[in-house]
Amino acid sequence: MSSGTDGGKIIRVSKKGQATIPKELRERFDIETPGKVLIHEAEGKIVVEPLPSVEEMQGVHAGRYEKGDVLKYLREMKGEDKQLERDERLERHQ
Repeated sequence: MSSGTDGGKIIRVSKKGQATIPKELRERFDIETPGKVLIHEAEGKIVVEPLPSVEEMQGVHAGRYEKGDVLKYLREMKGEDKQLERDERLERHQ
């Protein structure tokens, strides 16, 4: 599935555009599964960054939202995650 080359890893990208982050990198960067990462372009390269944990996000977003809104925001994200998981299960069974 993957092969090292010059300090990097070669991984497959599925027809749906999905790629698996190698286990050793998930462990090194504390990327939880299932979970989310931030993907963006920087200097002409694709960059994948771990997102902070729910507890860390409360601190990160505390100044952005009114008191109590952080929890609401995190619950909405969790609901979206659950819906995505349901959709993925349905796709696999079709």
